Amino acid sequence: MKTFKAFGPTLGKGKLSNKIVNVINNYIDIYKISKKNDYSSKLASQIKNEIKLDKSFIKKNLSKELIKNIKKYLEKSGINNYKEIKIINLWVVRQFKNEYNPIHYHNGQISGVGYLKVPKNMNQNDLVKNKKIKTNGTIDFINGQKNFLSESIYNLNPKLGDLLIFPNYLMHAAYPFNVDGERRSFSFNIKITFKK
Repeated sequence: MKTFKAFGPTLGKGKLSNKIVNVINNYIDIYKISKKNDYSSKLASQIKNEIKLDKSFIKKNLSKELIKNIKKYLEKSGINNYKEIKIINLWVVRQFKNEYNPIHYHNGQISGVGYLKVPKNMNQNDLVKNKKIKTNGTIDFINGQKNFLSESIYNLNPKLGDLLIFPNYLMHAAYPFNVDGERRSFSFNIKITFKK
């Protein structure tokens, strides 16, 4: 887990194990969406296919690895006085061509996203070919305002297995892409109980 301050709040970037990526992908590939687990109506996105994962699946397959990474993120951020780290919710986002997630923030105290599939050449078709920043399918983190020696946007091109951890209040957006394929990720919110 690496941590860095792109502009203010600390961002953490780690890697998911291949095992975790495969377990979630296999689960989602056979999953049947119902009213009970359809999470798209509760989120800000312009994405049709978002699935809330069962607590039992999360506990069995994800909790250990996520909490391990969150502990590293907190420790590298100078936070050691926590008592408990609890996953509030976790959902999978199946983003397809022209879908996007507008600027938003999350609940809890810590949030994150893990990338499970990334379309080949996802950002090759940006309209301006020589642009410094490619935006198709990327994620932006937004904080404050642009000023002299102060950036307000950090753009990241996600790779398969990337795990990003950040404070829940950090605004972010996922851009649409215009190639065929699926950008699959999971997002989560964490609540931390501190020692008295």
